[in-house]
Amino acid sequence: MATLTRRDFAKLTGATAATLSLGGILAGCAGGGDEKPAAGADATGADVAAPSQVIVSMTVGSEPAAGFDPLVSWGCGEHVHEPLIQSTLITTDTDLSFKSDLATSYEASEDGMTWTFKIRDDVKFTDGTPLTARDVAFTINGILNSEASECDMSMVREAVAEDDATVVIHMEKPFNALLYTLAVVGIVPEHAYGEGYGANPVGSGRYMLEQWDKGQQVILKANPDYYGEAPKIERVVAVFMEEDASLAAAQSGQVDVAYTSATFAAQQPAGYDLLNCASVDSRGISLPTISAGAKKTDEKGEAAAGNDVTCDVAVRQAINYGVDRERMIDNVMNGFGTVAYSVGDGMPWSSPDMKCTTDVERAKKLLDDAGWAPGADGIREKDGVRASMNLYYSAGDTVRQGIAEEFSNQMKELGLEFAIKGVSWDDLYPHQFTDPVVWGWGTNAPIETYNLFYSKGTGNYACYENAATDAYLDEALACPKVEDSFDLWKKAQWDGTTGIAPQGDAPWVWFANIDHLYFAKENLKVAEQKPHPHGHGWSLVNNVDQWSWA
Repeated sequence: MATLTRRDFAKLTGATAATLSLGGILAGCAGGGDEKPAAGADATGADVAAPSQVIVSMTVGSEPAAGFDPLVSWGCGEHVHEPLIQSTLITTDTDLSFKSDLATSYEASEDGMTWTFKIRDDVKFTDGTPLTARDVAFTINGILNSEASECDMSMVREAVAEDDATVVIHMEKPFNALLYTLAVVGIVPEHAYGEGYGANPVGSGRYMLEQWDKGQQVILKANPDYYGEAPKIERVVAVFMEEDASLAAAQSGQVDVAYTSATFAAQQPAGYDLLNCASVDSRGISLPTISAGAKKTDEKGEAAAGNDVTCDVAVRQAINYGVDRERMIDNVMNGFGTVAYSVGDGMPWSSPDMKCTTDVERAKKLLDDAGWAPGADGIREKDGVRASMNLYYSAGDTVRQGIAEEFSNQMKELGLEFAIKGVSWDDLYPHQFTDPVVWGWGTNAPIETYNLFYSKGTGNYACYENAATDAYLDEALACPKVEDSFDLWKKAQWDGTTGIAPQGDAPWVWFANIDHLYFAKENLKVAEQKPHPHGHGWSLVNNVDQWSWA
């Protein structure tokens, strides 16, 4: 089968895009598009309609390095999404309410230390073996015991299958956000899991892996024995490419859905609609809260930490009040975004107290009162420390670059100097605890607030510690019902006295939830989307089985 490489797509960019053909892609596989899928003939010579298919471009980072293995990162890694190939215990609806998949019921004990799930008995893996609670327990315990796993189940002690239909999850501490994690953890078969599973996954989900050409494309086909409603789209092709190549692919009509960004949104190709998906994909900058010279230990070992400018709370508060978020969205995102003041802004657990109206004069006064006086060149100084620092972003991300440039320009008005540094992730990570960094975060779960602001959180780049915030977060996670915890999440952000809000400790400055933009062929009906988490990738196709061609 012919494949399409990113190099092929790159050749399309520019004036030659209209003349180059990518007709070799997926030869022998019927496609969607402006024309009806090609018909073939069966063994008797009778006409047979080809299966429906969609071709979707995704970022290079969307390709799972370890394959389709939930015990590593598939579905439940950095960019969370439904695993498609595997089933999950539960899932979330478009309004983010929980609904059952494999589980027929579930409940937490009053102390939050156990979760009991009942499993349906009509599910089989694609090799014909029944799925039982033992496979569920094997999956969860496998994640716990996998050093390679990107899925955080550190709050789980173990999972025990009491019988074929009952699994009990025992906790190290109450942690109701486990439900959000279970909604993206695909269940693997105990009998068929081993080395090489990621490249040859056996699951029970809506789709099966048909082909994986590493560095190029993934092809999924509908699972004929799926226990739920049969997918309307029978084949899903994901091709991995850079931003400009994705645009070129749409301009040449070779993909049905092409991811894009605000930078390229005005270049909408003929025959395509601009699909605008709301997101909780937040963009913000971490502001280290401790002095330079400190050390911080994370999963990668000990690292340098601290910054002598942002360690001053007055500087962090001034940045939050001094930035014009609306201007940021207009100038950088061409209006394709919504103002955000926190990670997960607009979710039931986000606090209205995080809202921060632009007030440049208030920002300047905060700096003046804290002793940061303008120098001869306008850049402030205090006790021999110049208010000048580096601001890092991942090179190649045009939106983050634009945010860094716009932010740096705006901060000059306050007398704060930010020298922007576009570098690779490998070169960026050594600075994650010492310098401001433009980050992208966001999932359909409050756990992001925990990760970023809990003193031992896995994403606590600001090195933030607040005993009151920790206590609220622990209490929120101990609620047996998730919906009962939302007020506590809000108090962790601001309780009237302390918290991460701009008027409080302000360990981050947030700007926007970026709209997730795609060019989609006009005759393709994309099903209603739930808010997209961070990442232009598999979250779009969470419900691809419900898409259809007009």
